[in-house]
Amino acid sequence: MSEQHTRAELFRSLHTPGSPLVLVNAWDAASARIVAAAGGRAVATTSAGVAWSLGVPDGDVLGRDAAVDLVGRVAAAVSLPVTADIESGYGATTAEVGATIRAVIDAGAVGVNIEDARRDAGSPLRDVADQCARIGAVRGAADAAGLPLFVNARIDTFLSGAGGVDETVARAVAYLAAGADGIFVPGVVNPATIGALVQAVPAPLNVLAGPGAPAVEELARLGVARVSLGSSVAEAAYAVARRAADEAFGAGTYGALTDALDYGTLNALMR
Repeated sequence: MSEQHTRAELFRSLHTPGSPLVLVNAWDAASARIVAAAGGRAVATTSAGVAWSLGVPDGDVLGRDAAVDLVGRVAAAVSLPVTADIESGYGATTAEVGATIRAVIDAGAVGVNIEDARRDAGSPLRDVADQCARIGAVRGAADAAGLPLFVNARIDTFLSGAGGVDETVARAVAYLAAGADGIFVPGVVNPATIGALVQAVPAPLNVLAGPGAPAVEELARLGVARVSLGSSVAEAAYAVARRAADEAFGAGTYGALTDALDYGTLNALMR
């Protein structure tokens, strides 16, 4: 069994309802190593943080090659399992989605997030059959590679205002039948709604957390299996850059930098 296969099995085992895997999403090698050093059990990328760091907006704008290159840098930087946010799959067709999966596996990933949001002027969500075909392509490419890739199907019903619990559950059941292993529902913070989803979705449930969301302990009591911080960590980091710039260009002082990680600590993490 290869080291990557072992990491894939480990990552799969970390999805336990009631004892959630907490993912502090990274966007480069340094943030990945910070997460690992702080005690992370796995590293997840954030498509938004990755895109911003490479100079483009989030939302299926970043090209596959740039995205895969970043996944490879993160996977090489840590010994933990790495799961990649591949947005909608970086491809218009199922064949192109399959090519993305082969590339991220070659880069070292053992899991992926794939979302059902659409970025054109039509419906905010992909047709269920279309998304199932794309998830099937993900599963088929992973199986062909011989890797038990954890496929986390992101459902944007709540995030886009395109449906509630019933629509979310219907999509979840279809996506699981198509080959997904877990279900990610961002945009849900109400404990009753989260509890209803946990009860109705027959797979590990992933929620997006941050200010205003229940604490990890409460999410564990609700039966959540995975908690992601998403783009919020990158947003907070860039907020420090903004505050430092505003302060330096305004008052000419440097208070925003008071709690920075010191040079030696960061440099040591890169060795």
